[in-house]
Amino acid sequence: MEISVTTLAGKSAGKIKVSEAVFGLEPRADILQRMVNYQLAKKQQGSHQSKGRSDIARTGARLYRQKGTGKARHHAASAPQFRGGGKAHGPDSRSHAIDLPKKVRQLALRHALSAKAADSSIVVVDDLASDGKTKSLADQFKNLGLDNALFIGGETVDANFKNAASNLAHIDVLPVQGINVYDILRRNTLVLSKSAVEALEERFK
Repeated sequence: MEISVTTLAGKSAGKIKVSEAVFGLEPRADILQRMVNYQLAKKQQGSHQSKGRSDIARTGARLYRQKGTGKARHHAASAPQFRGGGKAHGPDSRSHAIDLPKKVRQLALRHALSAKAADSSIVVVDDLASDGKTKSLADQFKNLGLDNALFIGGETVDANFKNAASNLAHIDVLPVQGINVYDILRRNTLVLSKSAVEALEERFK
């Protein structure tokens, strides 16, 4: 499987041969959905917390005598039905993370890459480099038709390119180590540098 390589200036830079095992699979929506759910669940902060009746600092003395008042029998003022009492069945701090086998996570990434390749939504550029000017970079993206894209560089991303791209809406930039299914699917186009393609194929060899 071959993909054309271009420059950010829009000039042809030849072609690159990519692995069918990484970019040529038949995408499965169920695997992609499981991976997205895994990522979003793990991303949740889970710090919501309310005070139960055991967390309320109020007297534990009986409010009034047990019998003879004509009222219901109550004990501590920290009970949920009283103003200032603890919340019944309130949220507790916890992790929302779910389990997903490592092999499924790796497979999901290959399916996400294959889904973009099947939709012709992958662009390979020879290098991600810039002079640091957002306007010039925006013009280059416009010429390439990239208005909603995820850019994946090599082990390191050019600082000027990253800083200039960070000022543009709907543009994300990540090193190849940070590539993930959710970010791939949330953008219309996936832009890979040649070094990123080589690193991905080495990763799944």
